[in-house]
Amino acid sequence: MAETRFRSPCAILNPRAASGRVLKLWPDLRACLEEAIGSVRVCFTDAPNHASELAREAIVAGADLVIAVGGDGTLNEVLNGYLADGAPVSPSACLGLCPIGTGGDFRRGAGIPASRPRAIEALARLPPRRVDALRVRLRSHEGGITDRYCLNVASFGLGGQVSVAAKNSPLTPYSGKSAFLWATVTSFLRYRAVPVRLRLGSEPRERCYRIMQVALGNGMYHGGGMHVCPEAQLDSGRMEVTVIEELGFFNFLRSLPLLYSGRVYSHPRCHQFRAHRLSADSDATVLAEVDGEAVGALPLEAEVLPGAVLMAGIEPRSRPASNHGLTES
Repeated sequence: MAETRFRSPCAILNPRAASGRVLKLWPDLRACLEEAIGSVRVCFTDAPNHASELAREAIVAGADLVIAVGGDGTLNEVLNGYLADGAPVSPSACLGLCPIGTGGDFRRGAGIPASRPRAIEALARLPPRRVDALRVRLRSHEGGITDRYCLNVASFGLGGQVSVAAKNSPLTPYSGKSAFLWATVTSFLRYRAVPVRLRLGSEPRERCYRIMQVALGNGMYHGGGMHVCPEAQLDSGRMEVTVIEELGFFNFLRSLPLLYSGRVYSHPRCHQFRAHRLSADSDATVLAEVDGEAVGALPLEAEVLPGAVLMAGIEPRSRPASNHGLTES
């Protein structure tokens, strides 16, 4: 076993993630983890949001590394146990990811290797790095106001509708990827652009758009590889805001390759901003998602929590330059 900086690591698994594949892979993964970082306490989830409870309990009990074993959904739940009242439950505890699951968007943007053995090796080798998180306050599907922390991307408009459709799809228990693809197709065919009012930072004026989608990026990718916030950085202290205005059906189809190419800001109906805070409202029902999870609808407020998460296993990256008339607030 290699020398490790972690004294009390804990792994949290959703045994149903990736259509049950996580549970099948776990014995080999555990052996790989323990070879790299030593003995690991293991917790299995048994209900939605249970990973948040398990993460918080583990940190309070002394865990100095909490590893989300799964995809973006499991990572988001663990994050929501790692943070409380806008700060880490323990400032010295680290968050890590062993990537398995339907979504791999955070992994891709953070530079975490797709190979699980290499991702585990990075947990042990790389010094922990402070990264930002977003705190998103919005109206829950039950009608109350809820807070949700976000490590990757939150969005509203088409992305919110896709997340709700995927959550309610009969395919979800059998194949999360198939459910997401079906939800994307059906939501795209039904979606109609809606008017939304945005306020960035302390700007006194509202910006009004008829939107297909607004993405708030701490990370760069969402929706299974869409490069929706290509200039987002995990430690910039600001969120990248991508506004995609109303497009005709065929124009939207023709523009889809830009969402995967990293050139989305070159489209004339796409706008790029950076902000510490953002608020959004609409007279229509506009659904929202956080890290791919269907959590509610507008009105929404989001703010950056700079350096709130001590993350293990990710490489530092530099910020690319922007040439797209960027507005910062």
